Amino acid sequence: MLWPDAVRRSVKLDADREMIAMYPRRLDLPRSLFGELIGSAERRLWFGGYTSYFVWLDVEGAGQTLAAKVAAGADVRFLLGDPDSVVTRHREGIEATPLTVSTRIAMTRAELSKHAVGAPTRLSDRHIAMSVWVFDDDMLVSTHIGDGLGQDSVTLHLRRQQSGGAFDRYADHFEQLWAVARDE
Repeated sequence: MLWPDAVRRSVKLDADREMIAMYPRRLDLPRSLFGELIGSAERRLWFGGYTSYFVWLDVEGAGQTLAAKVAAGADVRFLLGDPDSVVTRHREGIEATPLTVSTRIAMTRAELSKHAVGAPTRLSDRHIAMSVWVFDDDMLVSTHIGDGLGQDSVTLHLRRQQSGGAFDRYADHFEQLWAVARDE
């Protein structure tokens, strides 16, 4: 009877088979992971982080790489927080850091412009507590906990394995937010 339990614990068979890893904080992700996912994605690169500003700090040559992906026909999108939103101002009060949420949003917008990435960008305040980044069939999802910064968010690494699984549900979440967000 021990063998089937051991197999069940080590082989993912059910809903959890899309879970590659879970990190207690986004800061705990391997430093190279975002760069690897951006570099290997060919069809879609969706950035659904409220600021996604750390991408420009952590991924060398991110702007040039993303511009090349757009030129090659990849679906590259940025769903950023609305810097003028009451929700953004409220979050800035909670975080109380000199590098404000709206400043980090401005940094991402500046990097996109500086590198002529050419990716559509939309603004929304509906994803303040959860970020979703999609790279073909890989995805990172971060959920904010309390008053921590984004880097303190529990982060999941998912890989699409089935129709209607967690990956698809989070991708649908991104699409729903994208549909109602305002163009920059």
